[in-house]
Amino acid sequence: MLRHGYWLTGFLSVSTILNRAPGQYRRAFLCTETDGLDTTYFVLNQLKVICGAIDELRRYVGRKARQVRETERLLRQADLNHRQIALLGHALRHPDAEYTFRSHQTSHGVVYQSARTDLLDLEQRGLLERRTVGQRFVFRPVADLAERPAGG
Repeated sequence: MLRHGYWLTGFLSVSTILNRAPGQYRRAFLCTETDGLDTTYFVLNQLKVICGAIDELRRYVGRKARQVRETERLLRQADLNHRQIALLGHALRHPDAEYTFRSHQTSHGVVYQSARTDLLDLEQRGLLERRTVGQRFVFRPVADLAERPAGG
């Protein structure tokens, strides 16, 4: 399916579905062997597994989308400016993202001091972690950003 452009199938977990009902898989395989190698049983079983995996993925994506919306709603209620809210919204969707004073300055068209103040404030609130790379500071979202209160 991946080779034919169905990229979303790369996110499906069929093993979870198969582990829940291993007997159905064995039964489909056995029926295929005992009915003149008619693969209809096996194909129908695999389609059922794929449909189950799609349902699981839909539920997971829905849950994550609700979490992001709720967190963004809470951020809007916190004492943060629009640039900080935008950065945290991005960080929720991209937990491996890195931010610097310069990147924040460029993204939001502000002076260096405003970008610096924004990021240091988010670090002080416990929403970003800072490390030094060479002679510059690099900020990353904390691992549990979605669970953190914006007030720090």
